Amino acid sequence: MTFSSIPITPTELQNELQRIEQETCTLLRVSTSRANVAQTPKEVIWTLNKARLYHYIPVVPAEQRHKVPLFLVFALMNKPYILDLRPGNSFIEYMVKQGFDVYLLDWGDPGPEDKDLKFDNYVLDYLPRAIRKVKAVSGSDEFSMLGWCIGAILSTIYAALRPDDGLKNLILLTAPLDFTDKKVGGFVRWVNDQGFDPDKIIASFGNMPGELIDYGAKALKPVENYIGSYLTLWDNLSNPRVVESWHAMNTWVTDLIDMTGATYRQLIKEFYQENRLIQGTLVIRGERVDLSHIRANLLNVIALADHISPPCQSESIMTKVSSEDQQLLKVKGGHIGMMAGSGALKFTWPHIEEWLAARSN
Repeated sequence: MTFSSIPITPTELQNELQRIEQETCTLLRVSTSRANVAQTPKEVIWTLNKARLYHYIPVVPAEQRHKVPLFLVFALMNKPYILDLRPGNSFIEYMVKQGFDVYLLDWGDPGPEDKDLKFDNYVLDYLPRAIRKVKAVSGSDEFSMLGWCIGAILSTIYAALRPDDGLKNLILLTAPLDFTDKKVGGFVRWVNDQGFDPDKIIASFGNMPGELIDYGAKALKPVENYIGSYLTLWDNLSNPRVVESWHAMNTWVTDLIDMTGATYRQLIKEFYQENRLIQGTLVIRGERVDLSHIRANLLNVIALADHISPPCQSESIMTKVSSEDQQLLKVKGGHIGMMAGSGALKFTWPHIEEWLAARSN
């Protein structure tokens, strides 16, 4: 906010006070309320425990749509509507308008009764059943799968264990797969400290509280997350476009869910600390995860400024898979901004759409 210079006329003073009042109301509204998010029309077509599978209503005539459906898998510790944040800033809305038949798996909010669910359950129970429903509704034996963050881990494991299940295209976004470099930054530096024991956390809470996960993520860039974000809002209270974008993103950021205790323990120990996936020693319900079994067309998208999943954690998968058709795409932006920031519509989404469209008919 800026105040007019003195001397000031009564009219100017009144206008300034009105402006301050309006901006104060705006600040209170966006900081204490939820934005209207996830507005792209959809229907629930399948459920299992807390999970729901959404099918987005097509807007393109059937004869003009891509034949291969797109199945979206987001992380386990955040709400998936970051992929459908608000009209005009929704990856799902964008892809539906481009003629894709889009499905989204919402894992739901785990309760205390779900504390024993682990990667094994998500990969071999939830994903196969959801995929069968996608095939049944779409009428296609083939499908494309896009996994983001922890969703990319789940998608990678599934692609390796079930390479003959119709997966044609695999898209990985900011995939934390390789933890060889323990000094690169991000969570890997913290959880590899000798004093970090996930068992103690789970013994205390049952599930990993979403508030603790959120704090860990924000503490990686504390000034930007705790001060910078609000300064951006403060400096743009008179700009409706910036304000509404901030409101929607803040709604998602503060909409926290827990991660099941068994999944968190497995993530820290078997992935971050022991690096089993990339080393080929990860076992899921008795099956060894061999990344060389992945044959699907692969698009690996990494964010150059990603402090959650640094690029080195995503790149090495390219040398492990057997995919003849593979592409590594490096984009500007951070872990979330590369798909939900101002540059996503101009670069990331069109690149994904173009790559996928050429492989979906």
